[in-house]
Amino acid sequence: MEKTWGNRLFQLVNGLILGLLAAAAFFPFYYVLVISFADPAEYLQNKLMLFPKHWSVESYRYLLSTKAFVRSVGNSAFLAVVGTICSLLVSSSFAYTLSQRRMGGRRVLMVMVLLTILFSPGIIPHYLLVRELGLIGSLWALIIPGLSSGWNVLLMKSFFDGLPQELGEAAAIDGCGELRTWTQIILPLSLPAMAAFGLFFAVGYWNQFFSALLYLNDSAKWPIQVLLRSMLVNATSTELEADQLAVPPPSEMLKMAAVIISTAPILMVYPFLQKHFAKGAMVGSVKG
Repeated sequence: MEKTWGNRLFQLVNGLILGLLAAAAFFPFYYVLVISFADPAEYLQNKLMLFPKHWSVESYRYLLSTKAFVRSVGNSAFLAVVGTICSLLVSSSFAYTLSQRRMGGRRVLMVMVLLTILFSPGIIPHYLLVRELGLIGSLWALIIPGLSSGWNVLLMKSFFDGLPQELGEAAAIDGCGELRTWTQIILPLSLPAMAAFGLFFAVGYWNQFFSALLYLNDSAKWPIQVLLRSMLVNATSTELEADQLAVPPPSEMLKMAAVIISTAPILMVYPFLQKHFAKGAMVGSVKG
């Protein structure tokens, strides 16, 4: 089909507009990255720079030499790894159970799951539950109460519904129990869905902020997002004290470096899951 001048002009204008929008969205991240790698002396002379003459990792070296920052990164890593594994186990096992038509009380459980989506208890009941469980001040307060959600269970259930029921029946004939069928047959076939939901869970746990403010009173247990918020709100970074460097870089450079460090892990994990994520993102969208 031959393109007219009007079509070419329309595509050109669309390309320019989309390019400007992409540049506007990318520029803040680029600016943060540049400032974080700038030389402290050059930054003090010119705080608005697009490309520094001298690159430096002084801000990252200072941050990684502080106990508070390294500890917060470790807390976030613990939440992301342990929380994601626990959430995947709970959500996938519950969703697989609901997908089995021969299970008794299946409809009652489905109604209960739907009620959790329609009605939310709110912050105060949630806090009272965490307090009664004795989890106040513990990192497990950010994992156990939110191991799964009704929406994730329903999406996983729709994926398991698409698997042939004959797989479970054949496994039962061969002598496999339900647990062995789930671990050795169902889960290997569910890698796209597990990768997609695993990424969602990991991002959620890594970005834990509001719940950490509610349940964690000890700053030693803060995840990186809470510490980053403290750094961004305060004019100075007095909560970070390094033993190795006597003179810290400017506080703005430390904030930019902290933002990059808090963002980098998710950006590095996504390319490895992209192949599975593209398949798992369509979970439940098409019913045969």
